[in-house]
Amino acid sequence: METKKILVIDDDRDICLLLNRFLSRRGYEVTEMYTGKKALAYLESSQPDLIMCDYRLEDMDAASLLPSIKGKFPHMPVIIITGYSDMRTAVRVMKMGAYDYITKPLLPDEIIFTIQQAIEHSEMGDTNVVEKKQPVQVENKNTESVTYSGQYIFGNTEAFAKILKQVSLVAPTNYSVIIYGETGSGKESVAQEIHKRSKRSDKPFIAIDCGALSKELAASELFGHEKGSFTGALNQKIGCFELANGGTIFLDEVANLSYDIQVSLLRVVQERKMRRVGGTKDIDLDVRILIASNELLWNATRTGKFREDLYHRFNEFSIDIPPLRERKEDIMLFANHFLQITNKELDKKVKAFSGEVEEIFKNYVWYGNLRELKNVIKRATLLTEGETVEARALPFEISNFNKLQFAEAGQAPSLPVSSMFTDTKPAPPKYSVNETSLKEASIDAEYEMILQALKESNYNKSKAAILLKIDRKTLYNKMSLYEELKNH
Repeated sequence: METKKILVIDDDRDICLLLNRFLSRRGYEVTEMYTGKKALAYLESSQPDLIMCDYRLEDMDAASLLPSIKGKFPHMPVIIITGYSDMRTAVRVMKMGAYDYITKPLLPDEIIFTIQQAIEHSEMGDTNVVEKKQPVQVENKNTESVTYSGQYIFGNTEAFAKILKQVSLVAPTNYSVIIYGETGSGKESVAQEIHKRSKRSDKPFIAIDCGALSKELAASELFGHEKGSFTGALNQKIGCFELANGGTIFLDEVANLSYDIQVSLLRVVQERKMRRVGGTKDIDLDVRILIASNELLWNATRTGKFREDLYHRFNEFSIDIPPLRERKEDIMLFANHFLQITNKELDKKVKAFSGEVEEIFKNYVWYGNLRELKNVIKRATLLTEGETVEARALPFEISNFNKLQFAEAGQAPSLPVSSMFTDTKPAPPKYSVNETSLKEASIDAEYEMILQALKESNYNKSKAAILLKIDRKTLYNKMSLYEELKNH
């Protein structure tokens, strides 16, 4: 079997060292890069099978780096490494084309599981065609029927009852629909439900993440191109609008499209015709257009980010999806649904969540909405050995969310030193001279210094970072890696 190549991009050399050692032992070929610029230079001559990139780098962040990677390798799986303090930003980067994110502290099993899924997904080939799935009925713990389609369920709250009524009302029409909602709230699933209930349900449903389209390739992805129309156009390409002909196209985060693409899109909407890049022939289109945005498009027209005439063309009907924190009654409904899905993926038999976990879920703010909840449950299920998910299987900053709010305000959380890193902290590893390096020994010394700084700062990480003369991000990175990777 061919050795898979992984590019690790992180300005913390300790994390690169430990990831390299950990992944190499599992048969991967690992290359380390410490800045975004060096990583891009490396990619000019080499193509790894997967990229792992820390969200915050010394010279740029993942939001700046990702478009350049995707512009050169559109289907390259990229995994973002982030802390929960960066959750909202990390989810936004996923909308730009990252395959997934993993959170600190880094867990070995989670790393391997995510890498394997990403590589398998890449090898299967990328497609935007979503298969039509028939709705089925599941029973929630209150024995109420809940409709879901594919990987998404519609909750029992009054807000979602209203959304389903709106979907039923607008689905049989050919109206364009704007679906508003925060990142991760399920906008694409609502779009799929509209398509499924429409007269076009037996035709293609094509979903496009406009945030993941580079400016250079957006026109080609949407409208296609003719052979030789630009450098690299070795063959004719059928664009997404053409693929969706007769069916429905869903443009997610449409406000990210450049002004030039918005002009081309306006012609498509007005005339129902399009022309491939480099082409001379108009192609007739019969496509229903659904769009989604996490910002009000009317406000975007006021700032010049989005064309007002295009906005009015799209704004025939709109649906607002409330964030998860505003429908707490549905949290455990979704949690149990995601648990069933993850059990099947991992071939596990985890049956429930403890009462403590349910309380934590209901009190957390869920910055990433359903996507964050699903990823937390995937992680927790992976770590659960019995039949019940306990609080110790949750990411530290979720299980201790309320305590961390006090800590950020300068108050000491009622936590022992051992739980400031993770719930169960082993003693610092001890090495013999024959099996350790000076680098690894220095890591142990840093570990002890961080513990002391946390004590002296009353467990305020910002103050501890000042005492150590490092930034808060570096402190958190080091806290993360000592706990997990060093023990594997």
